[in-house]
Amino acid sequence: MASMDAISRNLMLDSLKEYAKRRIPYDLIRELDEKNEFPAEILKEMYQHDVLGLHLLMVPVEYGGVSGGTFDIYRVCELLARIDLGIATGVFATFLGTDPLNVGGTEEQKEKWLKRIASENLLVAYGATEADAGSDLVNLRTRAEHVVKNGKIVGYNLTGNKQWISNGGVADLYTILAMAPGGPCWFLVERDMEGFSPNKHEDKHGIRLSNTAGLSLDNVYVPAENLIGMEEGKGLLQAQAVFGYTRVMVAAFGLGAGEEAIEQAIRYSQQRIQGGGPLSDKQGYTHKLIVPNYVRMEGARAYIEYTSQRLDSGEHGLQTEGAIAKYGASEWGNKAADDAIQALGGYGYTKDFPVEKIKRDIKITCIYEGTSEVLEMTIYRGRWQEHLKSRGRYYLDMADRLDQAHAEEPKAGCHAAALALRALAAVLEECRAQKLTRHQHVTFKLGRLICAAETAAIFSEAAAARKYSETVRFDREGWQAMARVFAREAALSTALEGLALVLGAAEQAGNLADAVNVEAVQAEQKGMIADMDLVAAKLKQTFKAK
Repeated sequence: MASMDAISRNLMLDSLKEYAKRRIPYDLIRELDEKNEFPAEILKEMYQHDVLGLHLLMVPVEYGGVSGGTFDIYRVCELLARIDLGIATGVFATFLGTDPLNVGGTEEQKEKWLKRIASENLLVAYGATEADAGSDLVNLRTRAEHVVKNGKIVGYNLTGNKQWISNGGVADLYTILAMAPGGPCWFLVERDMEGFSPNKHEDKHGIRLSNTAGLSLDNVYVPAENLIGMEEGKGLLQAQAVFGYTRVMVAAFGLGAGEEAIEQAIRYSQQRIQGGGPLSDKQGYTHKLIVPNYVRMEGARAYIEYTSQRLDSGEHGLQTEGAIAKYGASEWGNKAADDAIQALGGYGYTKDFPVEKIKRDIKITCIYEGTSEVLEMTIYRGRWQEHLKSRGRYYLDMADRLDQAHAEEPKAGCHAAALALRALAAVLEECRAQKLTRHQHVTFKLGRLICAAETAAIFSEAAAARKYSETVRFDREGWQAMARVFAREAALSTALEGLALVLGAAEQAGNLADAVNVEAVQAEQKGMIADMDLVAAKLKQTFKAK
């Protein structure tokens, strides 16, 4: 996928920040949240070409868009999440709704529909989920029956129901997944087609500024040319083809909202005086509620950027990488938002302070576009296959690469990350030898350990690089300290939790304690408190109280 240059990308981000400051103040967001009201006028305005033209990111230049790449979309999604995750979800729904066209559409379909989306500023919705087909799309019940005239298929009649559809009640155009005689297919459905109707807007726990509604399709006639790709049975492949980067978008939501919550807590901590000094100077506060969360979010950022850059370089799929990016960013972002409420105490629990709303909003990132449990299984399956194919060398080879990076830059946490990967390889091999993956709990837990260890590796490599990403807001000393903290934590959890997991599922664990190298992992914890002190100081310096 093509990408914008850095200057154009930063101009778009600056314009979005200025627009949000002027047009979407927190008082308005709070009012709309209380009313459970979708700000249709604002979203339509954000699509106007002379305002922001956000929807153009997903449309190639030849059809009137700007050909944004995965890295560009991640940056915009992160910023949107900092503004409001409900509004971000409305924009994301249009991005997602165009995916089947971008991936599977014929040239004629792209020429017609992508140009319309771009020029008419259409709101789009992605209609896949059903009551019994959420993460399991194979269980589709929406049917597409042939309409035949003179022996030729001229169209389809769609009948069924969709659930939890973002933009469901407000979209102009819908991409609908249905089961045709030849298999699952995507169809383009316009709002005014006879027999099609949105259901009520859901009254949700969070992201209340997004519209979420079910869809009813009662014998909706769709012309044959609205079958995306003009070939039946390609629907699931088309959906799976974009999981890598659609999950990166949701990962960016978890990153943006999670860091926004913690940054508010950091600024609050400098103003709140307790026991004769600001909370920002107290280890019991910073090292429990602030530092670990911010470090994890920066680890998530490194992995999101790693996956984005691979996608933008032309690699396809990357379902496992997309799952790791989303799982880490959403779970750690949710934890960060929860701890931000604790960090603000009673104030954090009130609606006067944004962290309460961020916590309600961010939980959805652990649910939509693949629940955390589905992603744990996806991560496990992907890397289990790599472990088997490589005869156990997959993570050992990655650890060897980190050893080389550590020799060149010993302050980036590469040694601790290598220990995490070698411990992970040992745990995976013991699970293989004793056939422990027959236990579903083991596979889910392995998915979580894989996410932490692999993120530690990518974060440490990024921190060891000579040139940092444009998104890094800290000096080299501070960012490398963050990478070391993350890598040490990942090594400890991988070794100890992996050992405990095997012991809990097997009759005996042999010499696994030696294989995961508990002694070396424990020794690597030396200097952890000093590094956390340094990170706390860097955060205080970077996010000064307003």
